[in-house]
Amino acid sequence: MKVRAKYLLLIAAAVWFVAGINILRLGILSILAGEGSLWLWLIGIPVVFILFHAMFSRLVGKHADRIRSYGENRMHVLKFFDIKGYIIMAIMMSGGIGLRAADIVPGWFVAFFYTGLGAALALAGIGFLIHFLHQGGEIRCPVTGKTRLA
Repeated sequence: MKVRAKYLLLIAAAVWFVAGINILRLGILSILAGEGSLWLWLIGIPVVFILFHAMFSRLVGKHADRIRSYGENRMHVLKFFDIKGYIIMAIMMSGGIGLRAADIVPGWFVAFFYTGLGAALALAGIGFLIHFLHQGGEIRCPVTGKTRLA
């Protein structure tokens, strides 16, 4: 199935947001199951901003630039990621599922890390949505103040 390249940004937004919400849900369920306490949320919030701005904001910009470089061509619906992105996603998913299934990491770590990571991934989804909505204009990051073309 092929779509206009600009809609790949919208597809990426949906995939990242849904994945983030699902991981955030796992973290919240761990906290509610007594695996952690409220202080994990308080620590998890700064982790969100550190993860998002250290990793995901650059990743969103890089993928958005790549998608925009396709122009108005029709691309396969899965081209919102490149091969490297799919490999990294597969490794991260396999690692997370494997560590939880093998019961290697304690529940409090799942509560803490998944809450922060899930929120950061959801923010990345919102970042892709912003790139989709502002195509052809400028985007100013509310945290860093940096401006880039959308």
